Amino acid sequence: MTFVADPYSSLQFLELSHVWGHGVPSYPGQADVKMHRAVKHAEHGVLAWKCNTVLHTGTHINAPINMIQRGTDLAGIPAERFFGNGVVLDIPKGSYEVITARDLEAAAPGVRQGDIVVIVTGWHRRYSDSLEYFGESPGLGKDAAEWLVNKDCRMVAVDTQQIDHPLATSLGPHRGGPTMKRLADEYREATGLDPKKEHGEWNIAHKTLLGAGIPTIEQVGGDVDLLLGRRATFVATPWKLRNGDACPVRFVAMIDPTGNCRIDSGNE
Repeated sequence: MTFVADPYSSLQFLELSHVWGHGVPSYPGQADVKMHRAVKHAEHGVLAWKCNTVLHTGTHINAPINMIQRGTDLAGIPAERFFGNGVVLDIPKGSYEVITARDLEAAAPGVRQGDIVVIVTGWHRRYSDSLEYFGESPGLGKDAAEWLVNKDCRMVAVDTQQIDHPLATSLGPHRGGPTMKRLADEYREATGLDPKKEHGEWNIAHKTLLGAGIPTIEQVGGDVDLLLGRRATFVATPWKLRNGDACPVRFVAMIDPTGNCRIDSGNE
């Protein structure tokens, strides 16, 4: 994949989303995306799909109301949150590892106040319906989420299946879980650690970010590898959904070949 350049501005565009559709990987315990042709070309000369889906599928955005009672819904998030300059941080992580504030501080280029931050661990390459992708992925620790809040981030995006470590979610022994019944035992065997001690707070990283009004994007993919360690301008296009906690999202990066993250003002 190469950058697609706009012929007028020379800005280069890059896809950061996985392809979405029937049967994409879905969280354990949740129904698959189901699609069928409600109207067909062969029958009427028109194509129209009917869809049944959980909104947390594929590359998707989460609004504060997802974790915060009476929090802002998708329709209430200001549009300017979905557009702005930021950085793609290259923070490789293995199975069950935690992304820490120290990792974020050490990553280059540095995060600036008000940035959109995209954290790439390498797990977008494992995107699949698999025990590994959903159960063994790394996740943000509480200190990392607090560090991002202190940076007043516009949005935070990750290439993993969730913001939090899977053992801090209902995939493990929290709330309605475990929806991956073998996960806690496999974690103990692989790491020698107690999941309740290491990840005792439920969705703490996600609640920290959403509680600060910062929308999150999970399961970033596409050609994000081409942006590792680079600054870019980002745009996300979620639905304007009343009471919406989440929805699939198209996430795109723009690179200015001058290196200035320039967007023309439109003034003559």
